[in-house]
Amino acid sequence: MNFSKKNHEHKSQNVIDVSKKVILSVAVVAVMGLTSCKNESKQASETTTTEITKEIAMADISFGVRGNCGMCKNTIEKAANGVEGVSNATWDVDKKKIEVSFEETKTDAMVIHNAIADSGYDTEKVAGNEEAYNGLPGCCQYDHDMEMNQSGEKKDDDHSNHDH
Repeated sequence: MNFSKKNHEHKSQNVIDVSKKVILSVAVVAVMGLTSCKNESKQASETTTTEITKEIAMADISFGVRGNCGMCKNTIEKAANGVEGVSNATWDVDKKKIEVSFEETKTDAMVIHNAIADSGYDTEKVAGNEEAYNGLPGCCQYDHDMEMNQSGEKKDDDHSNHDH
């Protein structure tokens, strides 16, 4: 009887040891699974944040700029595109309007207005540099009362065909 009791106790101890190992294994697998899921969702939200930040950093503006011809277009666009952070600037001869895309973290609208004004051209917010204006070719010396940011309809005194 004593032998059978010891054998029974030994089997019982083995069952307890195996049960502990099974429970420990299940717990380890569960922790690894939760940790893995947590890292994947964290990585996905970091990627989303980066994409949103890039979208917010870009700005598109348009404003009036006085000018007459193709030479004016070249000078105005060169001045705007020369500003750090500007990715694209296009001036419309007929509308007397420029459209600019730029990174807000590197520049702002007033820096762009000032760069164009420094090249001799009036913008909606800044008068052109008089000395630079006087140095422009005759066909580029625009009327200071000219309308800016127009609808684009051509007028009789339109110089858009000039490209000196």
